[in-house]
Amino acid sequence: MSDARPQSPVGETSSSAEDALIASRRAKADKLRARGENPFANDVVPRAGGTTVDIADLRERAKSARGDDGKYTEDAVKAATKDAVFHIRGRVIAFRSTGGLSFLRLRDRTGEVQLLISEASMGEAYARLEEIDLGDIVESEGTLTDGKRGELSIEPSRVRILTKAFRPPPEKWHGLQDVETRYRQRYVDLVANPHVAEVFRARSYIVRATRKVFDETGFLEVETPTMHTLIGGAAAKPFNTHHNALDMQLFMRIAPELYLKRLLVGGLERVYEIGRCYRNEGISTRHNPEFTMLEYYWAYATYAELMDFTEKMLRAIDAELARAMPEAQARWSAERPFTFEEPFARVPMNEAVRSAAKATKVAAWEAAVEKDGAQSGGRGLVALLNGMGDFGGSMKEWSKSSPRAKAIDWGNLRKGWMKCENDGERLFALYEYLSEPFLTEDYKASDGKRSLPVFVMDYPFETSPLARRNDARPDLVDRFELFVHGRELCNAFSELNDPDDQAERFREQVRKKAAGAEETMDFDEDYIRALEQGMPPAAGFGMGMDRLTMMLTNSPSIRDVVLFPLLRKETT
Repeated sequence: MSDARPQSPVGETSSSAEDALIASRRAKADKLRARGENPFANDVVPRAGGTTVDIADLRERAKSARGDDGKYTEDAVKAATKDAVFHIRGRVIAFRSTGGLSFLRLRDRTGEVQLLISEASMGEAYARLEEIDLGDIVESEGTLTDGKRGELSIEPSRVRILTKAFRPPPEKWHGLQDVETRYRQRYVDLVANPHVAEVFRARSYIVRATRKVFDETGFLEVETPTMHTLIGGAAAKPFNTHHNALDMQLFMRIAPELYLKRLLVGGLERVYEIGRCYRNEGISTRHNPEFTMLEYYWAYATYAELMDFTEKMLRAIDAELARAMPEAQARWSAERPFTFEEPFARVPMNEAVRSAAKATKVAAWEAAVEKDGAQSGGRGLVALLNGMGDFGGSMKEWSKSSPRAKAIDWGNLRKGWMKCENDGERLFALYEYLSEPFLTEDYKASDGKRSLPVFVMDYPFETSPLARRNDARPDLVDRFELFVHGRELCNAFSELNDPDDQAERFREQVRKKAAGAEETMDFDEDYIRALEQGMPPAAGFGMGMDRLTMMLTNSPSIRDVVLFPLLRKETT
């Protein structure tokens, strides 16, 4: 038995030291086989009259024996459990011996417990404990007692290896710190770092809670194709694949949107899907090429109603997480830099740019956004910059106006502006560089400490090829994106159901593709045919479940909430 790795002799590599440990473990497995025992057993049943329980259930049965100081006494434990025999299974995460006593710690999916093993009670079998290594999976059967420090313990009559772990775990179970290795060897990470497993349990509860919200609101969960013949549903670059039998090029879906809206045409008025999507884009702390998306479509609803529903949905999901994991959720909630406890901010994009421009203290900008009439707000700043042509020569002087102005990414703002083809795209570019990076500063809760979630709404129609134009302002669409502490969480809009308008927007996407733009959609004739059958007025919504999990568990990277994120090929 061992809970630490031996020091490597001078000149011996760490690889050869690990090879020696593996060889030692294999030798122990051979010793078990020679004795007629299987080191990879599957006959896991009580053999000493015990009842099979999880460790959490074990603790529940003994909870009346726990004192106010959190400690147990032998008499109280015996009285609470009436000397019942329990059978448990788990992985060995700690092991030490002193004299005729050994202390072995087991972990299962529900918790941890100590085995207090005495040579007196085990007899000759006590010597076989030397065959156990850290990482082995074992079963044990015995009665409950207390340890020296008042810790709830099992006093076993037998301990048996179920699975022999050939590879040693990270040193003392806490040695797996290298981020790349953690993601690549998630199976070790989950054992070595319990908080990691906690996040993935939370993810499961979050998905379950999301389904509950929609099921209870009358939505039907559906499944739509993940291999498409056309690119559609979002502006993104797809992954290509090929169907051999049909000799057909296909695209892994970037979004399920157009298929879900076909179902609205077919009379399924409330539908949702939680499924995998794929986008051939860069990898960052918020982007993984393969991700899980929630999309739903609600006939006869508007984007304004979806904003109300989104607030309720997020609070309901968080409340379900609190019921499922009260201690963890309370900790995450206390550490969040944002709050759900107040109404979310709702800010039209034009007004977001107005406020951001004024915050820079650039005098010409302040005057431009305060003009009267249609040119007021962010549109006024667009008009000012349009009149200047290339404003690169003014950026240095503008950046001196205030600390806020200095913090702007001027180089990329100019590059983005120069690529724009129309005023709608220019307003969006100003929002991206002047407003979005500062949402957490500009929209605070009443305590002034935490940020408010922000609905940025009323986007230029040129940037939203699937959204419905606003009746009063045809240059805008009824769309919002929700940002929680500066991170985009979801995108939603009142749906475009005019087939002629949609066909024209598809043609514009095709034109952009022909001009070299990569993240564009194809012309989907079947979708236009579906709209010509008549789609009811509706609103639709998309949200990344990975980002939702990041938000609720305070995880800094999407790789922390995706069990097996895409990584570069492992180098040898």
